[in-house]
Amino acid sequence: MLIEANNIHKTYPGPLHVLKGVDLNIEVGEVVAIVGPSGAGKSTLLHILGGLDAPHQGQVIFAAQDLYGITDSQRAQVRNTEMGFVFQSYHLLPELTALENVILPRLIKENTKKTSAIEGVGLKLLEQLGLAARAHHRPNQLSGGEQQRVAIARSLMNGPKVVFCDEPTGNLDSVSGEMVMNTLLRLKQTHQTAVVIVTHDDKIANRTERIISMKDGLLDLLNTRC
Repeated sequence: MLIEANNIHKTYPGPLHVLKGVDLNIEVGEVVAIVGPSGAGKSTLLHILGGLDAPHQGQVIFAAQDLYGITDSQRAQVRNTEMGFVFQSYHLLPELTALENVILPRLIKENTKKTSAIEGVGLKLLEQLGLAARAHHRPNQLSGGEQQRVAIARSLMNGPKVVFCDEPTGNLDSVSGEMVMNTLLRLKQTHQTAVVIVTHDDKIANRTERIISMKDGLLDLLNTRC
C-alpha cells in the first residue's frame, strides 16, 4: 500500500466541516479518480494526501511514513522527491524555458546549478511527451496542452511514487485534454507511478482503474467503483 488515509477530518472557519472522517487507501502504481460535486471535499482531500494541507484529525501514511508526524522541512523533502503535482493552472515560471521549468525540482533536490546530466533527464522527459522541439520555448510560446505536458514532465523529474492531479484538463480543449489524459495514463506503464486525479469529467474518471466518489465530505460508497 502506498497511501493509507485514516479518519481524515478538515474544518475551516465558519465552521465549515469539509472532510468528516475519510478512510482511503491507494496502492502502488494504481490510477485512481476522485469525483463528486463541487464542495464535496475532493481537492481538500487531494491536498492532504499530498502533504500540502494538514488534517485537523486523522493520519496519512505515505510509503510507510506518517506524513504529518514529521517536520515541515521533512514533509517538503518528501513532496519534492517522492510526489509530483499537476494542477489545472500549470504554475510554470514565465521567465524560464520549458526545459528549465522541468528540471527545477531536481535543482532544488540536489541544491545545485543546472548540469548537462540534469538537462539530459529533462530533455528525455520532454521527448517522451512529444515536446523535444519546444524545450527552449517559454510558457507564453506554448499552447495550453503543451504547458500542461511540461507540468507533467516537471512532476516526473525526481521519479515520484505518485502524481497528484487536480482537474488537470479543466482549462484545455477536448483534443488537448485527451492528449494530457493519455499521458497521465501511461505513467503507470512507463514510470510505475501511481496517479490520483480529481475531476468532474466522467469520461476521464471512467478511464481510470478505480473511481472514488465523494459527497458532503465523506466517501459515497454507493457510487464508488472498485
